[in-house]
Amino acid sequence: MNIKFTKSAMLFALISLSTQLFAQETPTTTGRFGKQSLRTWSVGAHGGILSQNTFLGGGSVKADEFKSIGYGAFIKKQILPALGLQADFLRGEIKTLNSTSTIEQKNSINWSGSLTAVLNIANFSLNTENAVLIPYVKAGAGYMSSDSQLGNVDAFTKREGWFIPTGVGFKFGVAKGINIDLGYDINFIKSSPTVKNAYHESRFSYAHAGLEFALGNKENSQLQNYSAVADLRKQSAEESAELRKALSTAEQNAARDREQYAKDLADDDNDGVANKFDKCQGTAAATVVDGSGCPLAAPKTIIRETTVITEADRKVVKDAISNLEFDLGKSTIRSKSYTTLNRVAALLIEKNFSLKLAGHTDNTGSRELNLRLSKERAESVKTYLVSQGVNASRVEATGYGPDQPISTNKTAAGRQENRRVEFSLY
Repeated sequence: MNIKFTKSAMLFALISLSTQLFAQETPTTTGRFGKQSLRTWSVGAHGGILSQNTFLGGGSVKADEFKSIGYGAFIKKQILPALGLQADFLRGEIKTLNSTSTIEQKNSINWSGSLTAVLNIANFSLNTENAVLIPYVKAGAGYMSSDSQLGNVDAFTKREGWFIPTGVGFKFGVAKGINIDLGYDINFIKSSPTVKNAYHESRFSYAHAGLEFALGNKENSQLQNYSAVADLRKQSAEESAELRKALSTAEQNAARDREQYAKDLADDDNDGVANKFDKCQGTAAATVVDGSGCPLAAPKTIIRETTVITEADRKVVKDAISNLEFDLGKSTIRSKSYTTLNRVAALLIEKNFSLKLAGHTDNTGSRELNLRLSKERAESVKTYLVSQGVNASRVEATGYGPDQPISTNKTAAGRQENRRVEFSLY
């Protein structure tokens, strides 16, 4: 009863592992280097020489290894790059001579099934698709049925029992999803004294060669052949290429920005309005224009009068400077500054003053960016004043960027003082 139960349990475990083959053919494996589909199922066949002698030492027997042939197949599920679970099936005959070297003993393995854990010791790989060399060790548990014949006399037939399979080997990747498997197994018989006594020192060896084929999408690599080091090298090369491409693009963008900056701040028609703000390009020389660079509807002759600038006038300008604010990093004037700017506009119209606007920044960021921002902010103030009725020809807007600091740029307070637009009446 107990023997039937253990045999059934072993067969059930092997059949369960095999049926999963059709349930999960090509799962997706997520690792340190990204998400990629890798084949985890494989099948193989092998053949080789069975022997009563092993590499573990002890007494030896006269074995006829070249007539002791074994063959089998396996189904394997790779769980991790270094760990797999393998179901093995083996048949064959082991022929030896007894102690007097006159009678041949033949042990026949009718069938055997085992479940082993296979540990890949290393993965010598030049790429992630096909490992060059994979040494491995394995161990597990199995169940077998065997006959033993001494000369022409049957010692026993169809005797069943447990055994422990162990082994070492190498796999050579010859193609994507195809490996040559070279291995050497030692099987330790653990049950039934009758069976144990029939095998020299209760063990036998199996030196074999075979082929392993990965199942699933042929475009995907095999998990056991996956090399994290090779994958890291491959991704590093890809990232370096992307970085070089990004740097090249950044340099191209910087050159384009410099060209556009020079074009925007130029004044091709010399009307006092930069190209970026000039809505009427190509106005004739000496044409009186408004803040947008377009000719005034009714040009007026400007008569300069000597006017005394009083302390009250300077206070109007000082208040405007104190209340002048822009959006962060932009030339857009905030609405809270309109009231004091309106007073400056009224002062310029009333007394025919001329006004020089000088934009300044701190040294944060590139010089080109700061020059452009200081010029645009001065132009924004000019445009606003002109929109309030000020004659555009009486307002001059210039940007000096970080070139004329009035305080140190090493402190936040100093940088705040350097970010300014200066109003100069004359």
